[in-house]
Amino acid sequence: MSQTTEAGPIDYSDFAKVDVRVGTVIGVEPFHEARRPAFKLWVDFGPEIGTRKTSAQLTAHYTPDSLRGRQVAAVVNFPPKQIGKFMSEILVLGFPDATGAVVLVTPERAVPNGGKLF
Repeated sequence: MSQTTEAGPIDYSDFAKVDVRVGTVIGVEPFHEARRPAFKLWVDFGPEIGTRKTSAQLTAHYTPDSLRGRQVAAVVNFPPKQIGKFMSEILVLGFPDATGAVVLVTPERAVPNGGKLF
């Protein structure tokens, strides 16, 4: 059985460059200007990183009320990306369900905001 994926093998040093942290969603707004249904999210990563914002196509499984207070995993060291008139600063992580809708990656229990994935 092959140990590679479509992207090919990487070294641990490649993985270590991706800074995945946990944070708590503290703000959610509909992103009306987006091409596909989406939310604007503000995520608190604790005092070291602070609050960062992003947009995410999460409307199939989540409402603003179900997102507020939820801990999520996100890449915090990508450069900011302009999405319409909104500047995204992080990439919230998720997996596609059977229909392709996003299911968020979340810790199974509460952990301190800013915790780094290892």
